[in-house]
Amino acid sequence: MPPEAATPILPDVLQPGLALVFCGTAAGKRSAAEGAYYAHPGNLFWRALAETGLTPRRFAPAEYPLLPGLGIGLTDVAKRHSGNDDELPRDAFDAPALQAKIARHAPRLLAFTSKNAARAALGRAVHYGLQAERLGATQLFVLPSPSGQARGRWDLAPWQRLAALYRHERGPTPGG
Repeated sequence: MPPEAATPILPDVLQPGLALVFCGTAAGKRSAAEGAYYAHPGNLFWRALAETGLTPRRFAPAEYPLLPGLGIGLTDVAKRHSGNDDELPRDAFDAPALQAKIARHAPRLLAFTSKNAARAALGRAVHYGLQAERLGATQLFVLPSPSGQARGRWDLAPWQRLAALYRHERGPTPGG
């Protein structure tokens, strides 16, 4: 893993008015190398978005800048480190910075793409699904990790529940 980067490994994809922001732990090695979120071919993130109807088709990782047009954003708890969760230094996680970004942009939903990301951000044990607490007005949701390394715990059902909540929170689409 490279030493702490001066700038984020991957840029935040955040803006006011988003219905949903996905938050990972940190960019994986492949994502850092390609400069794209969830870039490893074994990662199920992009497939899950398409299969649950969160995106109209399966996007390629390099197409991540298109997500705000669908009301979706992206960030990580550790913005200046990359690698597997077990390779990240303890001080890699910047929960206060994440919380400030969420407060500033106020998405309706913040979905952590793993229990590790949620624990790093919230400082407590979590369960899959909608959480009781909020960050300001933002609802919190925890998903099974789409990483190929977490395949043994993969379950699309929480992703489907998130997609239903997203559709409810986003409201009707223009012309639809």
